[in-house]
Amino acid sequence: MKKYILTFLISMVPIIELRGGIPVGVGMGVPWQTAVVICMIGNILPVPFIFFFARKVLEWGADKPVIGKFFSWCLEKGRHGGEKLMSKAGKGMFWALLLFVGIPLPGTGAWTGTLAASLLDLDFKKSIAAIALGVVLAAVIITVLTLLGFGAYTAVK
Repeated sequence: MKKYILTFLISMVPIIELRGGIPVGVGMGVPWQTAVVICMIGNILPVPFIFFFARKVLEWGADKPVIGKFFSWCLEKGRHGGEKLMSKAGKGMFWALLLFVGIPLPGTGAWTGTLAASLLDLDFKKSIAAIALGVVLAAVIITVLTLLGFGAYTAVK
């Protein structure tokens, strides 16, 4: 049971998300099909909270002594990602957000994509749909790479 919970929790961590959760879960012996489902749920679960509350919390904490630098960095990362996405996407923002979340590159993923969508005041329903489909795309890519032996877990094993 521990390995299932750990797999779930890893997929909820910003930056790591299911990109780390699937390979670690599979590496610990979780069947890949189960790891994918657990990680997709874990990766999507924080998205509505990020969309509605992260921006407010980050803006509140940006000028605080201990947390200010990190919170400012998160805001800047979200703004930068959002502006970059917006400039390239134009009217194809749905597809741009889906690909931003779905293609597993450093600095992309559900957390960053949701924060960007929130900072850009994008439509909640459309953003959540694009992010959810992006998570599915990322899960497919990471699962294939993991099953081919290119996972993070096998690299440190």
